[in-house]
Amino acid sequence: MATILLIEDDSGIRSAITRALTDLGHAVTTSDRGMPGLESAVDSPPDVVLLDLGLPDIDGLQLLAMLRAVSEVPVIIITARDEDADIVKALDAGADDYVVKPFGIEQVDARLRAILRRSGSPVTEGPLVVGGLTIDARTRQVTLDGVPVDLSRKEFDLLLALAQRPGEVVTKRELLADVWRQTYGGGDRTVDVHLSWLRRKLGETAADPRYLHSVRGVGVRLTAPQDPLSRP
Repeated sequence: MATILLIEDDSGIRSAITRALTDLGHAVTTSDRGMPGLESAVDSPPDVVLLDLGLPDIDGLQLLAMLRAVSEVPVIIITARDEDADIVKALDAGADDYVVKPFGIEQVDARLRAILRRSGSPVTEGPLVVGGLTIDARTRQVTLDGVPVDLSRKEFDLLLALAQRPGEVVTKRELLADVWRQTYGGGDRTVDVHLSWLRRKLGETAADPRYLHSVRGVGVRLTAPQDPLSRP
């Protein structure tokens, strides 16, 4: 059973989803507007948020950005917006999954279970250390040679995904699945942009890498500067 916060303004859809998920054993609370929903997510954190984008008081993407500023709770977007641009915006803004209306409740429940499996996976004991990089999954803090590095949520998740497999080439498809919960193609640009931002904060470039080494046509690997694998 999961505790779910449903933020959906359509009363018919809200009632149908609530009834179906309750029948499946989940505990569901609801809000028909964005700001009260945000307050509920902060005051009584759920396991997962189901968020509609077309809300009467605030756009769902704006609400998602506000939620991400204060919480790491998994978010599944449920919306009638089916354009690729809308999907990319939502995932880049911090959504963990995206479901287009109309949908079957079995699909939503399957996505809920997948997110709960991922969020419920054991956290690595102790910080991960790669050369001068220290990545603490529990506190979500990163230091480079003892100096704190200020990363966005997705930048941290990207670095953590690579640090959990040091020296291995991790494909962009794997990173899309692990970091953006995106199982379909077409997101290479998203990975490339975030890698570029991450490199800048680590004081390196794609042309002169220290930690993040791209393998053309395959993916990227994280290695310590003194590691022989990091040499051309």
